[in-house]
Amino acid sequence: MQMNKTAGDIHIAGALTTDDWRAFRTNLVSGDKAGWERAFTDYFDTRLRLRYLDPIKVLQDNGTFQGEGFSIAAIQCSIVEFLESTLQGKSYRFVRKGDPPLGIYEYSSSSDIFISFLVNRAPFKNDFNEDRARDFYVSVRCGLLHEARTKNGWTIWAKDPTDHIIDANNKIIYRNDFQSGLLTFVDWYKHALSSDSALQEAFIRKFDSLCV
Repeated sequence: MQMNKTAGDIHIAGALTTDDWRAFRTNLVSGDKAGWERAFTDYFDTRLRLRYLDPIKVLQDNGTFQGEGFSIAAIQCSIVEFLESTLQGKSYRFVRKGDPPLGIYEYSSSSDIFISFLVNRAPFKNDFNEDRARDFYVSVRCGLLHEARTKNGWTIWAKDPTDHIIDANNKIIYRNDFQSGLLTFVDWYKHALSSDSALQEAFIRKFDSLCV
């Protein structure tokens, strides 16, 4: 017999559910560092690792260099939007004609969120400016997610010998270096979250939105 799930049964980070989050978030209002370290480990890192980072590692470890880079880069593009929207504490809402306007912490277009990450967050900001990030969004992110292809001359390679994330002149994304950049950013976020009140408020907004 199939059991009907309630909203509180929805898993948002491994075995942790929406009910677990609602109970846990009451421990975060005091800004206790240990509580925020646990929030990162139990909720943010677990969600990101199990749903995205571990699958990428499987593809990297078992790759044949015959096309798995497209799957890796597509997952990475999904990660970018999640990371930046978490930093800003915003949630996506599809807006139909006649719907109420977006709230202050809602967005309906991914482009600004995606581009903001590439041009503002280390180490990506070292390789991206506004125009380059927009081209990457259109040609790589949208190309991969909508058409299972890159567009406008962009190609995916595994690794740059000089550890650059992209080769802007030749329009190459180095997916392993891109992955290293994501891991570097996540490590920065781990330490920043424990003491930055703005990041903490945004974190709570984001995970509250995941429970709706």
